[in-house]
Amino acid sequence: MEEKIAVIPGTFDPITNGHLDIIERAAKIFDVLYVSVLNNSSKKPLFNVEERMEMIKQVTAHLPNVQVESASGLTVDYAAMRGATAIVRGLRAVSDFEYEMQIASMNRTLNAAIETFFVMTNTKYSFLSSSMVKEVAQYQGDISELVPDIVNQAIQAKFNK
Repeated sequence: MEEKIAVIPGTFDPITNGHLDIIERAAKIFDVLYVSVLNNSSKKPLFNVEERMEMIKQVTAHLPNVQVESASGLTVDYAAMRGATAIVRGLRAVSDFEYEMQIASMNRTLNAAIETFFVMTNTKYSFLSSSMVKEVAQYQGDISELVPDIVNQAIQAKFNK
């Protein structure tokens, strides 16, 4: 039987408990799951790609089938290179759906062999975004329930310099 391989792409700046929830759930479905850390040139990251990858590796260490890598270019091309037949995307709210559907449709146009799977976020994380976490942390708000401990410590170190 062929391995089921999927990719979860994102900037993960930083990884949140919402991201981790989606990764953990997808890891139960796929044999190999690549968390693909992207460098989005339209965003100004708090953490560089290497820092983001290291945090993700630490918080997913309990998931033996998860691999963390960086990627650039088209996600669908990266997925094909990795032998993936699926791209997993998390949806927080209806507002995410239209944007994500456009990306999924474009990816399907580029490579019909790769399916996009949408995973609804746990409702307790439906409001959560990396941008919001950074903004709250910048003003010394408590983000301890929103991100893994190691991420919280890294964010506090960035803002308390």
